[in-house]
Amino acid sequence: MAVLTELGHEFFRQYGFVVLDGLLTRGELREYLDLFHEDRRKAPLRWGLRGYQHCACDALITTPEFDRVIRHHLILSAVEELMGGPVCFGELCARHMDPADKAVEQGWHRDRAHWLEHPLRMDYIQLMLYLTDVGDDTHCFSISPESVDEPIVDRDAQLERGGAIDIHGPAGSVCLFNVAVLHTATVRKTDKVRKSLQVYYGHRDRPYLANDSLIPPVFANDPDPETRAFYGNINEITRLYLRGFGMEEPAK
Repeated sequence: MAVLTELGHEFFRQYGFVVLDGLLTRGELREYLDLFHEDRRKAPLRWGLRGYQHCACDALITTPEFDRVIRHHLILSAVEELMGGPVCFGELCARHMDPADKAVEQGWHRDRAHWLEHPLRMDYIQLMLYLTDVGDDTHCFSISPESVDEPIVDRDAQLERGGAIDIHGPAGSVCLFNVAVLHTATVRKTDKVRKSLQVYYGHRDRPYLANDSLIPPVFANDPDPETRAFYGNINEITRLYLRGFGMEEPAK
């Protein structure tokens, strides 16, 4: 059964993102928040400060249970519907944003170039999962809507044409977006904390995304062929660590 409606597909086509509510149960949300807190407790040195965000991009190494988020059946189904087939893991980054005493200039960017051979011009898709409530009194994720029918333009022209939308929603909200669409973290003056998980998914026959996340051999060498295929797009940093530990690269 499809997760996305026809309207959801068309919304993504016209705007480059879609927000989905109700994919997680309350129990799942509590579990994922507990994993988030436990990872910060047991692996504090793996959490680094990037701008105004404390990030852990090797959280799948320190807490393999995050696989349950990454391959949540409804989230993964929605991702595959938009991507048009089986996908692979690209990156997981857990992010903690502390209160701030002032707003910060937005850093609009694209994570990847558009892939014009794809119907949605999408090489990689990202899951933005809010673990805390997000509103106009908190930090948030923002995106500049872009239709696949529009020409691709530079940052300033895109912001003038598409403007910006702040993604607000309760804890458990799921936002899926094309990483080639212009987006940013929005840092506000606030006394509230924002916690999120960000997961990248790619096509299995395309180049790996980046070297921000190590891919655990425990998954890449799993007896289950589907697990091996999902975690099989090995990046260079993982290869480097495997060589350093005297381990063989997972077989395709």
